[in-house]
Amino acid sequence: MLFTVVVSKEDNWYIAKCVENSVASQGKTIEEAIANLKETLELYYEGEEIQKPQMPPLITTIEVAV
Repeated sequence: MLFTVVVSKEDNWYIAKCVENSVASQGKTIEEAIANLKETLELYYEGEEIQKPQMPPLITTIEVAV
């Protein structure tokens, strides 16, 4: 199954968050955060049947005047 992941940095940690279900994990490096998220998602869906979404999430940016 293919998931969409957003990685951000908070202090000294990288946070990897799955867009489809909001499951998240962290690591000291981007690679570690993604590896930890992969393991977390495997445990999250263990024993469950996953239905493929009809359309993948649309990721974009917008500019807001503040």
